[in-house]
Amino acid sequence: MAQSINPISGDFTDNDKLDVVEHVEESGTITWTPEEEKKLVRKIDLFLMPTIWLMYLLSYMDRTNIGNARIAGMADDLELSSSQYSIALVVFFIGYVVCEPPSNMILVRTRPSLYLPVIMAIWGALTCVMAAIKDFHHLVVLRIFVGIMESGFAPGILLIISSWYRRNEQSKRFAVFMSAAILSGAFGGLLAGAITGGLEGTHGIRGWRWLFIVEGVATIVWAIISAFILLDFPANSKRLNDRERDIAVARLMEGGVTVRSEDGPKIGVGKSFLLAVRDWRTWGFVLGYMVIVGSSTLSYFYPTLVNGLGFKSTVQAQYMTVPIYAFAFVCTVITGYFSDRIPDHRGIVIAPWLAFSMITSIIVCAVYNFTARYVLLIVMAAGLWASNALSLSFASSTFGSMEPEVRAVALAVMNAMGNLAQIYGAYLFPSDDAPKYLVGFGVISGMLGFGVTVYILLHVAVRRKAGLGLL
Repeated sequence: MAQSINPISGDFTDNDKLDVVEHVEESGTITWTPEEEKKLVRKIDLFLMPTIWLMYLLSYMDRTNIGNARIAGMADDLELSSSQYSIALVVFFIGYVVCEPPSNMILVRTRPSLYLPVIMAIWGALTCVMAAIKDFHHLVVLRIFVGIMESGFAPGILLIISSWYRRNEQSKRFAVFMSAAILSGAFGGLLAGAITGGLEGTHGIRGWRWLFIVEGVATIVWAIISAFILLDFPANSKRLNDRERDIAVARLMEGGVTVRSEDGPKIGVGKSFLLAVRDWRTWGFVLGYMVIVGSSTLSYFYPTLVNGLGFKSTVQAQYMTVPIYAFAFVCTVITGYFSDRIPDHRGIVIAPWLAFSMITSIIVCAVYNFTARYVLLIVMAAGLWASNALSLSFASSTFGSMEPEVRAVALAVMNAMGNLAQIYGAYLFPSDDAPKYLVGFGVISGMLGFGVTVYILLHVAVRRKAGLGLL
């Protein structure tokens, strides 16, 4: 069964007798069969999803490998105190947060297939250089520059997914995207255990230094390959032929996503920024995402927390973080798959996940048995990661009616302000709070309670505005 759409009202009507989908633009009527659309979506998936998945996996590994390097000898070699380690985490996000909106302003006016691989190759090279650091000051400087280079990637991918998929197709894709970050935690632990245990002392180089070298080189190699695969935007991607581009643009417009033609007039940088920051939707999703990302800073301390739970071997502590990410991966993928079936109720799906994580966090504050706390960490992480992926698709689909330049800024501001939460989150688990870490888990419990309220209110507000035709 196909669908037709009234281009004026936007109302959908089912028509069993139609064998094509019609979309009316200024240039005329574009028709395509359901088979053509399915084939196109498969082609888009084939070019986009594996490429950005591996890009994000490497990005997240490069960002978080400092946690594995810390317990593998870096802290001792550089004589890092707990506060210095927290500073090394924080400085990454200063450049990361500040540069996200400007980066997306550049991206929306250029080609992602060039821009994203270039910044990826640069941060990969900087990761390799981290193997040569001699003291705390070297670490801080390099973390700042890696943060600046990585700042363009995550918001750029948010913009790309929101620019290629209908609103009811995005949750699955964001779940796949976020699964890269989840599995990078698992792979990062396995890789860190293999490198720090297997390459320790090879050619006179410490294992934690090899960790930066191996992961940095892998990032550079994939950056080069991705330049030949990654799609640009629907109106100008060279990977599609003319008809495929026309269908890609038309089907998005049919679904309520604003699309800019290749030679269409673009909103200026200043105006697009003002339109984004004046929109109530931007700040509603900023508050919600800050809660999720701030709580998820727990992931930087998984190796340390697991080590403090009784796994005294460094390698064993790294390996024991793997089940945390594995369970989160399963829950995130399942949540994303089913959420596309109820795209208008994403906020109501996020709120229970956050409530679930809040309850486990509270229980962690009262339970000190090592095994019980380890199990609680596993289920708590599942709620946070599933909420993270779904919050991105909720925001992206809600911002779909914005002009592309405005949407680029809104998504970047949301991601930037959300990651601002990682600055204070880096101080939630100081080593002198071990092994209970009551302050960290207490703060996270409070944030999650606030997050439940935010997403329920967002659900109500978005549904009401959409019903009034204001979105």
